[in-house]
Amino acid sequence: MEQLPFLTEQQVRDIQREYGTPVFVYDRRTLETQARNVLDFPHAFGLTARYAMKALPNAAVIRVFNAMGLHIDASSGFEARRAMRAGVPANQIQVTAQEIPADLDQLLDEGVLFTCCSLHQLETYGRIRPGSDVCVRVNPGLGSGHNNRTNVGGPSASFGIWHEHLDQVFDLLDRHNLRLTRMHTHIGSGADPAVWDRCVGLFLGIAARLPDVDTLSLGGGFKVGRMADEVSTDLRVVGDNVAEAFRAFRDAHGRELKLEIEPGTYLVANAGAVITTVTDVVDTGPQGYTFIKVDSGMTEVVRPSMYGAQHPLTVVPAGDTSRGTAEYLVAGHCCESGDILTPAPGNPEGLLPRTLTEARIGDALVVGGSGAYCAAMSSKNYNSFPEAPEVLLETDGAPRLIRKRQTLDQILANEVDA
Repeated sequence: MEQLPFLTEQQVRDIQREYGTPVFVYDRRTLETQARNVLDFPHAFGLTARYAMKALPNAAVIRVFNAMGLHIDASSGFEARRAMRAGVPANQIQVTAQEIPADLDQLLDEGVLFTCCSLHQLETYGRIRPGSDVCVRVNPGLGSGHNNRTNVGGPSASFGIWHEHLDQVFDLLDRHNLRLTRMHTHIGSGADPAVWDRCVGLFLGIAARLPDVDTLSLGGGFKVGRMADEVSTDLRVVGDNVAEAFRAFRDAHGRELKLEIEPGTYLVANAGAVITTVTDVVDTGPQGYTFIKVDSGMTEVVRPSMYGAQHPLTVVPAGDTSRGTAEYLVAGHCCESGDILTPAPGNPEGLLPRTLTEARIGDALVVGGSGAYCAAMSSKNYNSFPEAPEVLLETDGAPRLIRKRQTLDQILANEVDA
């Protein structure tokens, strides 16, 4: 049988029976291990590590990380409010968003930090908070990622103020008497230390032009390998190089910059799995494919359909385990031809069968690597399927429900009969 992420076969069967499927399962032990790794990121003059909660915004997960010392990176005002409801102090939350929160003034009053990601945002912030310190996100002109959809730096990305527009930034700072003390950057997703080295060099070169900057955020994007053949970021190697670059910057410019990082995927990707049930096995003849159909898909895990992303798949037999293997495509339950969990790598239009344990109706199929950008980024309620429940596996192996399964009444609650 294929390798399960952090679950045993019996745990899979027990959770399948107790909570129904599909169901997300998160492993506290893995969450805490990854948090310790992040908090140990090498630094020269101080570190604040923020959890990019967009990856998995469940309150129980946020509380695990915040209790360990992680602050929060929010991508909207709504996420900031959600984090506060989970118990995170406002002054430990920073909003870095594509749009200005409607309640930005109130959020600032409560102590939430805000990053200006465009000239318009900087102008708006200046009108609201003249004479204050400010954080600006800069697009350094270079990014990283396995495709354009995960690359958030460079000329094809709208995130941040283009590095060649700094003169306009200076004009706005002067106009509103702002002091630029924090600089934010983010390149995307990558594991190659050489790419990080080049980007950090660009970041520090920009920071050298900003004499009041005392904090530099490198954002997140520390790639995690979900599949056995995928490379994960070595935080120690990347961090050692970053710390050395910060010390060199101090020697050249006399400033000791504090470091911030904002991982999301690194913290939660491999701490999560989706347990599904095999609902059918069909084929398209000798020249076609054999399909496993499951009661999940893009309603829980949309990454394969969007990116051609790869997730480990494991068939857990309901009974007899002495079975052979076969080649399968795995299809989701949505009436959508793109709802496939076995696309070709990096190509959502392609198909690549997997060798899996012979599947039968009623078996469980576990989708690994589903902690990041799955529950948070799924095609919720497509075909009117309800939002799946979420379970936290405690360190003693006991499952605890942290989100109930949505009901049809809840799906329909906000519809208005004209």
